Amino acid sequence: MTLSHPDSSARAPRPSASVELRSIAIEQFASAGFAGTSLQQIADLAGYSKSSVLYHFASKEALLEAALGPALDRLEQILPGVGGLSSSPQARARFIEDFIDFLLEYRLEVHTFINQGQSLRGIPVIDRGNAIIGALAASLTTGFSSTQQKIRFGVALGGAAYALVGGMNFAGDDLLPPEEVRPALIATVSELLAPAAPTDV
Repeated sequence: MTLSHPDSSARAPRPSASVELRSIAIEQFASAGFAGTSLQQIADLAGYSKSSVLYHFASKEALLEAALGPALDRLEQILPGVGGLSSSPQARARFIEDFIDFLLEYRLEVHTFINQGQSLRGIPVIDRGNAIIGALAASLTTGFSSTQQKIRFGVALGGAAYALVGGMNFAGDDLLPPEEVRPALIATVSELLAPAAPTDV
């Protein structure tokens, strides 16, 4: 007869090594910076050897790719919705919700990209992100006729991203819960992106 620890059934299984390493890596890249984070630090925090990290990810750049890739995939999926900002109130509301949900789900990734996107140019995943931002800007240029509309768009979406990630406390104690942040951000961005009088400045 095999005896088991009384609490063994209540313990959550440890996530796979690659998932755990990605999670710890993005926390470190966001808080300490990509340049300030070593593979050894990530290994130590995850409780693995450095060789185990290298078994899953060939380099620190490959780990950055794995950490940021899903966020960029999601941003590419919602990018076509930019056209809805000027088409109908329903399409605008749908895009705003998608964008806010993206920011909430990937706040560490967005934080990393906002703060380090320019200094890490030349790394493929960063260049990919810069290209997506360029596509967003191009959609803005073609989708809106007035300078005022373009500025409102940039302030609303850029401001939402900065408000969410700019003052992050990585201990988590001071972060407002998503159920409070989401409706507040949606209401604020919706107000900023409500159709304005067609004055061009």
